[in-house]
Amino acid sequence: MTTSSSALDAGTRLTMAGFAPSHFAWSCRDGVATVTLHRPERKNPLTFESYAELRDAFRALRAATDVHAVVLTGAGGNFCSGGDVHDIIAPLVQLTAPDLLRFTRMTGDLVLAMRACPQPIIAAVDGVCAGAGAILAMASDLRLGTARSKTAFLFNRVGLAGCDMGACALLPRIIGQGRASELLFTGRSMSGEEGERWGFYNRLVEPDRLLSDADAVAGALASGPTFANGLTKTMLHQEWSMGIEQAIEAEAQAQALCMLTADFRAAYEAFVAKATPRFSGR
Repeated sequence: MTTSSSALDAGTRLTMAGFAPSHFAWSCRDGVATVTLHRPERKNPLTFESYAELRDAFRALRAATDVHAVVLTGAGGNFCSGGDVHDIIAPLVQLTAPDLLRFTRMTGDLVLAMRACPQPIIAAVDGVCAGAGAILAMASDLRLGTARSKTAFLFNRVGLAGCDMGACALLPRIIGQGRASELLFTGRSMSGEEGERWGFYNRLVEPDRLLSDADAVAGALASGPTFANGLTKTMLHQEWSMGIEQAIEAEAQAQALCMLTADFRAAYEAFVAKATPRFSGR
């Protein structure tokens, strides 16, 4: 029995240019989607609703055909101040253990969705980047910051453990065990310069260039080999739990698949065309 391509597309392919979320801003152009946390008057905190909508958006990106890279940023000179004190923290102290676990699993599912979507995510971080906001930056693939970025995994300061939304797994792999331990035990702010020196930020830029530079990085990635970039992201994530023999075999299989793509063939043909001498005929 054969399956029509349209039937297969129904479950695996969608376009997101017209996506209209209710709890953050969204734009999509030239293969780059921009997610903007947009509550600038409160430094862009998260709510129950925005957590869920962000999770669902990143899940949907797994099937998006018109998005090849994502920029994640905040409005008004700040990235994200974390969970809203009034909309999230206040209700949490009234919940029972089962409901609290439902909440913490939902927030963790947002990170899982970010790691599982094939598109590279570039976090453009200015100003406050705290709590769950720091987690969103951490869960991105690349991070651009500014000298005035202040990143704090401040769970310890509100009576919680630093092991939130994958921080104890992800952060040490980015900046090292000792540095991650310091930030997670103390909840102190990491400056932009410190974050760049430690490897949390790929680089720092001027605030007025932050979004344009992030767009340029995303655009370069979006114009590259989409399928191959998705596999690179998958391998970077999955190989944490592999031995070297497993990793080499997984990469062999991944690379063989990439060699079947139109991107690989086009790159070869472009190389051949450039290398072949051209004669004028005279």
